Amino acid sequence: MGSYSAEPIPQLYVNDGPLDPHNVALLRPSHLDEPLEVLRSRLMEDGYLFVKQLLPRADVLKAREAYFSYLSPTGVLKPGTAPVEGIFDLSKDTAGYPGIGAGSTGQNGRPGGDAAQQFVDLAIQAHKEPWYAEDFCKHPVLRDFVSRLTGWGDKTLMYRRSLLRNNIPGTHAIGVHYDQIFLRYGDLDSLTAWCPMGDISIEGGGLIYLEDSTGLGEKFENEFAEKAKAAGLSEEEARSAFNSNMLSNGLLTDGPAGFGKEHGKRWLVSSYEAGDVVLHLPFMIHASTVNHDPKGTIRLATDLRFCDSTKPYDKRWCNYFEVGDGV
Repeated sequence: MGSYSAEPIPQLYVNDGPLDPHNVALLRPSHLDEPLEVLRSRLMEDGYLFVKQLLPRADVLKAREAYFSYLSPTGVLKPGTAPVEGIFDLSKDTAGYPGIGAGSTGQNGRPGGDAAQQFVDLAIQAHKEPWYAEDFCKHPVLRDFVSRLTGWGDKTLMYRRSLLRNNIPGTHAIGVHYDQIFLRYGDLDSLTAWCPMGDISIEGGGLIYLEDSTGLGEKFENEFAEKAKAAGLSEEEARSAFNSNMLSNGLLTDGPAGFGKEHGKRWLVSSYEAGDVVLHLPFMIHASTVNHDPKGTIRLATDLRFCDSTKPYDKRWCNYFEVGDGV
């Protein structure tokens, strides 16, 4: 896979150091004016579909503004900047503004301590606010596209549980994983829509995808199942993303740089614009870079997941995100 635009790729960093520039390439962008059959085929071939400007930009920025207005009492924003910009106050200690969600702590526990209580409480509560849970998550444009792309039509179900995550500049990035790790109670046919909620520069902490990695994800999952069986784990234990065969946080590893080299695969990267959406398959391996945005922009994005409601699906994902929910 080659480069798909003239966008230069600067030195990028992940949890285990710099990414080797020789092992990095650009994501392939797709556009809404392409035939649906082409887009569907590309999703199955690449494991992801990077759709430019799928959502109305104004709607995405409205949700971003609401989010940072909601969190502004914590002092997270640089004085004199607008909430929609989401600029971090670099005079503050980042320890007071930890990220939440998969990979942040073991068993999806609560990050930070007493100093971060207000920030974490608001970041969790934001999942239930109407401007997010209703206006953004249930945006008809996204649901319609997913229903047509998958062919599920009226059977399309969006899980209520989502992961609305902020990533403060310089803080820990998301480690290496595939989504089926966390969706083991359902069919293998789910689809994730990763939605940047604002522009994300190429060095601003966006998602990165391991090239041609769905087969590798399936291989890992089969190996985990065999290990669980050999260890005598119950079916309930084996389904857990946090069982004894996994890292404590359910990840494959915390370090994308070493993982990519070990498996001889490139990491695919991109900048993102408000309105872009990346759809990916449940075994597609991904992670994120460390946010080194030159303007100090906080990376905000959400994971929305869809399935065919007529097939078995993971009922644990029918509830709003809560710290310690074990998913």
